[in-house]
Amino acid sequence: MKIIETDAFKGLVATRHLTIRDVKTTAAELSPKIENEAAACGLAIAGPWIFIAQNLPHDGKTLFDWTICCPVTEPAGYSHHGAFALRDFEPIMVATHTYQGTTRGLFTKGYAPLVEEISVSRHIFSGESREIYHAWNGHKAGYHRIEIQFGLAR
Repeated sequence: MKIIETDAFKGLVATRHLTIRDVKTTAAELSPKIENEAAACGLAIAGPWIFIAQNLPHDGKTLFDWTICCPVTEPAGYSHHGAFALRDFEPIMVATHTYQGTTRGLFTKGYAPLVEEISVSRHIFSGESREIYHAWNGHKAGYHRIEIQFGLAR
């Protein structure tokens, strides 16, 4: 576990109230639409996809607020009028760990050890968590590199 301050960034986003089970299909539906809007609006993609959760539940049935975010660079004088929101993200303090493996092991081998480390530390969860997709190779691939971040209240 590392404790870092994230950088500020802009992102083209969509937010949904859904379950963990719904993330896969919702992301597959929204990501090409967001990429198309970024291209149509002249926004350059400025980093890997980020999934942001507020109060991520411990089960697959509980609803939570989830945001899919494509970091972008906004040209000078740009005025956004698309279907997706353009949002500013301020820096936050996070506990972070990079998981490498299949999506099947993301929670047991990625999230669980990080949650355990934070729980025994002096830090307090803020309620926000992020997944940053540094290397996504498709749903059936045997290897991905996903950075897991938990926002810290202190």
